Amino acid sequence: MGRFKKFKTKNYRTKFVLSILEEKKISHFVVGVDEVGRGPLAGPVVSAAVILPLDFDYKCLDDSKKLSKVKREKAFEILKKKSKFKLGIAEVDEIDKINILQASLISMKRAVDQFDLPKDHKILVDGPWSFDKTNQNIITKIKGDAKYPSIAAASIIAKVYRDQIMSKLSKNFVQYSWDTNSGYGTQKHLKAIKEHGITVHHRKSFAPIHKILSL
Repeated sequence: MGRFKKFKTKNYRTKFVLSILEEKKISHFVVGVDEVGRGPLAGPVVSAAVILPLDFDYKCLDDSKKLSKVKREKAFEILKKKSKFKLGIAEVDEIDKINILQASLISMKRAVDQFDLPKDHKILVDGPWSFDKTNQNIITKIKGDAKYPSIAAASIIAKVYRDQIMSKLSKNFVQYSWDTNSGYGTQKHLKAIKEHGITVHHRKSFAPIHKILSL
């Protein structure tokens, strides 16, 4: 990280308040972690672990859920060029076997474990749960994607990458409209499940799917 220039906040503006200075006080080497895909009825859960350079232009960042698709994808392209990041995935069979929370935590760990981190690092994780309770370098932050730039960056990367996965899967399962609903339980998606049944990419352990299968 020493090769990065110190960032400046003089002209920094954004829709929400990012705790940039607070994040830098936590550690000079911060990894932001967030997951996307806990709620959908189909597809994997995806996590991203992100390290931002100190001279990063934070204006493109926000909680991924608050950004339009165009702005989110634009931010994603910037992050691909400017940040260091790793991705972790937990597939549907894992979600059905161990539940979505545990699968989400596993995907986070898979992302972070790909980094070779210095001893003085800190890991900021969105939400109240740590993926490794024995790791004292992990700091959980509820609604961290709306407060901390590194977590916001992770939420954007995970969201765009997962959307890309669902769009690719949709090409072979067009009736479920995953390219637009990303696997979430929209009325159109639920109707398609009732008419065509489920695929290998659907989460059988989720209540709406289980209910339809029981009919």
